[in-house]
Amino acid sequence: MSYVRIATHPRIFGAPLTPSEAVGNVEALVRLPHVRMLNEEPGFLEIYREVSGTFPVRGNLVPDAHLAALLRQHGVGRLYTRDTDFRKFEFLDVRDPFS
Repeated sequence: MSYVRIATHPRIFGAPLTPSEAVGNVEALVRLPHVRMLNEEPGFLEIYREVSGTFPVRGNLVPDAHLAALLRQHGVGRLYTRDTDFRKFEFLDVRDPFS
């Protein structure tokens, strides 16, 4: 959903995707055999509290903390992103995909 939010945002892109185009891209991605979607499992809120407990999480950082907690719950320790806010989550090995 973060992708849909960004890809359709007119302040980020001069010609943003339509919601249908963005969701279509997500559908194509999740159809790949090596891709899986992560969902909150029982105990998610406890993990969210742990992940967001060492610094104030509010506003635009809430979706990042949500994703970080999902990653932790599913044992994912590496994230490729240009969003430096994810470096706040110490358990994540954050890498810039363009470097």
